[in-house]
Amino acid sequence: MLQSINPYDESLIAEFEEHDESVIDQKLDVSQKTFRSWKRESFARRGELMKRAGSILRRDKSKLSKTMATEMGKVLKEAEGEIEKCASACDFFADNAEAFLKDQEIKTDAARSLVTYQPLGAILAIMPWNFPFWQVFRFAAPSLMAGNVGVLKHASNVGQCSLAIENIFREAGFPEGVFQSLLIGSDKVDRIISDDRVMAVTLTGSEFAGTKVAASAGKNLKKTVLELGGSDPFIVLDDADLDLTARIATQSRMQNAGQSCIAAKRFIVVDSVREEFLDRFRKNVEALRQGNPLEEGITTGPLARVDLAEDVEKQIGKSIAAGARVITGGARDGANYQPAILGSVSAGMPAFDEEIFGPVASVISVRDERQAIEVANNHRYGLGASVWTQDVARGEKVAREIESGSVFVNSLMRSDQRLPFGGIKKSGYGRELSELGIKEFMNAKTLFIA
Repeated sequence: MLQSINPYDESLIAEFEEHDESVIDQKLDVSQKTFRSWKRESFARRGELMKRAGSILRRDKSKLSKTMATEMGKVLKEAEGEIEKCASACDFFADNAEAFLKDQEIKTDAARSLVTYQPLGAILAIMPWNFPFWQVFRFAAPSLMAGNVGVLKHASNVGQCSLAIENIFREAGFPEGVFQSLLIGSDKVDRIISDDRVMAVTLTGSEFAGTKVAASAGKNLKKTVLELGGSDPFIVLDDADLDLTARIATQSRMQNAGQSCIAAKRFIVVDSVREEFLDRFRKNVEALRQGNPLEEGITTGPLARVDLAEDVEKQIGKSIAAGARVITGGARDGANYQPAILGSVSAGMPAFDEEIFGPVASVISVRDERQAIEVANNHRYGLGASVWTQDVARGEKVAREIESGSVFVNSLMRSDQRLPFGGIKKSGYGRELSELGIKEFMNAKTLFIA
């Protein structure tokens, strides 16, 4: 049985019986059969259905947000924002998919030559619990609009969210088999990847999960897109607007209880402004209200599971033993982990070397801009980053030297359906969202007509 457990009070919400092999086979059969007709459906019809899905998301925003809050601990305001973002993605790809995927004429010695984009088939999406709706819709909206069909293996602790998403597509009028949820554990993933009815795989998750999926997909010659861990640098230069920077630093690190791949995690601060920045940052963090995510005024909830909070506690304990110091916070009660700031962090500590998937900010002091860039790039991950300076030209110059998939200057690092999203190094490969993302699971077919 798969269980949904409220992380705030550890109460059992629901149980779901795992799908057995016969159910998996039946769902994959339906996906394959539906794809034959869905790939020929017009962009106009697909867009009509996708916009209807967006309308259902907005209509049911309150109910869906409460499901997220109880199942993985997201505070209601953040959950409502997540639902709105999903609806916006539905509208965006409904409006733009046809233009993104139009034929590209190329002049050669042929009478006519072009590249045409055609869908692959059933795409297996392996998705995490931290943004249980957005992670799915940022895959599903472009993929379904492109003519692919989706099979979702969601995180085992968010079964309610998984089924709710399937029901949204069903209510919107998508044909049976265009989008289906599989209620299974990780032990069945390899068998599904190897199935000839699955054409490609997308995963958002840990580096460990990424290596497993990539190995299985590689063995079976399946295309993959992987969005994995991150330890995003947040670079505070000596001319930064410290009030703004400290405010966004708090939001960037502590939203979703710090459970975001693209949350700022390593705060790399030039020595000359370190104390001023830390004073503002600490006050902002200490002003956060942690508690029941369903209650009004609560700004940060629990981590999604008790074992996840325990992992954070261990990482911080090892970092302190290696010389880091607690500036504020750090107490744990079940899955509730008090927002914390660590100082004196350096390479060789878990707070620097590893991804801390919880509300803990690691502050690293540097001499100047050049050392800030070196420290930022001295990491296995390369997902996102931000640079803070009042000199925009300087910010762009520094941003171009940072080794990551995205760098935001004087702005919160975030995903946006209009822009490609993904990482380098151990943060994965491939891109989601935008024109680049919708083309990841397409056959770019050359036509040469003499």
